Amino acid sequence: MKRINITLVIILFLVTVPESKGQKQTGSNDFITVNIVKNYSPKKELILQDFMDVEYIALEMNDEFINQGIVLDIGKEFILVKNRNRINDGNIFVYDRTGKAIRKINRKGQSGEEYISLYSINLDEENKEMFVNDILGKKIVVYDLYGNFKRSFKHKNGTDSQFYSDIFNYDRQHLICYDEYNKELPFVLISKQNGHISQEIKIPFKEKKFLSQIKKTGENNGQAVIGAGPGRYYSIFPFNDNWILSELSSDTVYTCMPDYSLHPFIARTPSIQSMNPEEGLIIRLFSDRYYFMESIKNIYDWDTQEGFPSKYFMYDTKEQSFSGYTVYNGDFTTKKEIYMSMIKPINHEIASWYSLEAYQLVESYNKGELKGILKEIASKLNEDSNPVIMLIKYKK
Repeated sequence: MKRINITLVIILFLVTVPESKGQKQTGSNDFITVNIVKNYSPKKELILQDFMDVEYIALEMNDEFINQGIVLDIGKEFILVKNRNRINDGNIFVYDRTGKAIRKINRKGQSGEEYISLYSINLDEENKEMFVNDILGKKIVVYDLYGNFKRSFKHKNGTDSQFYSDIFNYDRQHLICYDEYNKELPFVLISKQNGHISQEIKIPFKEKKFLSQIKKTGENNGQAVIGAGPGRYYSIFPFNDNWILSELSSDTVYTCMPDYSLHPFIARTPSIQSMNPEEGLIIRLFSDRYYFMESIKNIYDWDTQEGFPSKYFMYDTKEQSFSGYTVYNGDFTTKKEIYMSMIKPINHEIASWYSLEAYQLVESYNKGELKGILKEIASKLNEDSNPVIMLIKYKK
């Protein structure tokens, strides 16, 4: 097993980022520097379709296919969908890329061939398999695309405090994973066959940092611990045929190259290690021109149950400048905002997805607020239809 242990000295200054469309990071020392405590204003108003391709998929609904349209993964042939986590019914809805219902799978249970929770799924169409990340069971369960059990393996340590929160399909033989609670080696490549670690990727940082607040309640034996956090954010991003790795505890976001070497992509200042309370740099979305980011301050008021204030900003690679932003869906005649904090990375073709509720689309259609293909799709919906999935794709 190889182990990468790289010490990088980073000179913090702004370097020109290549402007040409589709240019990949070359592995040189090109990176940008962001001051995360700065307020970036004024806000620029952007239309999503100007810098990303968009595809809409209306999910077929029948007696067996009624769901809330939470996308687990998307391939070239299939879309895997579930209901929201609080329902935890174990249903996996399999659609084709046109939204036609194919089959419903449910392997929820307590046996070794079943999952307790559906935290995430990775679709591997090349091998005709799907990898269910069962964080409650601390394991990954592998099924074929019909739901037949093939094998399972534990997370790295299989302990209550450590599990893979981010998992992506890296290549035919490997998954790339992130373990948020690992204090030394959070990023690893694991075998799809048995979960064994085949590559450790070490990102340098001094002390592990978390965006969370803990409070103890009660006294003595009746004491309980409760926690609060800012919501879901991600640490692995497929982009320009490489992988962007963002570790909250590090002052640098890196590009992981095909040879597993790390190259600085974004550097932050001030250092998170020097801040109290900490302010974390969160990545939301990359496009060829814009990099969308967020800073979250690690504070929480237990009395008001409010906290973790955020600032939203982006870097424009053409103008080589930072600013605030508001992104709108160009298929509405009104200003319909796309919230970057609600999207998650998918793969090298599809940057992310966004759910559009049917009742809201029907209302917008009746008001004459839609245009193009979205207007056509909405004309065939009713208020009880399944959501329409908007795929946010990299420009070709």
